[in-house]
Amino acid sequence: MNICVFCSAADLDERYVVPARRFAELIGKGGHALVWGGSDTGLMKVMADGVQEAGGKLIGVSVEFLRHKAREGADEMVVTKDLAERKAQLLARADAIVIMVGGTGTLDEATEILELRKHGMHTKPVVLLNTAGFYDGLKEQFQRMESEGFLPIPLTDLVFFAADGVGALAYLEEKAGIQA
Repeated sequence: MNICVFCSAADLDERYVVPARRFAELIGKGGHALVWGGSDTGLMKVMADGVQEAGGKLIGVSVEFLRHKAREGADEMVVTKDLAERKAQLLARADAIVIMVGGTGTLDEATEILELRKHGMHTKPVVLLNTAGFYDGLKEQFQRMESEGFLPIPLTDLVFFAADGVGALAYLEEKAGIQA
């Protein structure tokens, strides 16, 4: 399975790095590929290192203005002209999407992926990996959107909130019909 992971390229606290490393190892050991923003910095690097060290494949999709941060040695690296094309390429190469901790770029990617799913533009499973309760506020906001009629589909059909990488991968493998 090609698992697209949206996450930060920033260097982060160990409370985010350690669970990310564990999740990356699960992806690699499971024989899955990481589809990611292609950066060799921050949490993106942690994910790529973990997947590659555990035997998984790396499919990077960078953007022209960040080409200098692209990871050397990825199995595949695509460089797009802008962020919109990058998001489209990430989605096209993915069988499933996991949204990890990140800043405004990650939030932009998350909302676009969820909006496309809401409108039936893709049916790929989407997981918000809620490491250290990072997305508790967003989950509450989504629940409010659902209860007040802003979501045309049930929240559970839109996104799955996972507390850890084990739960995230188990959900994705179940949706893909993969035996663990």
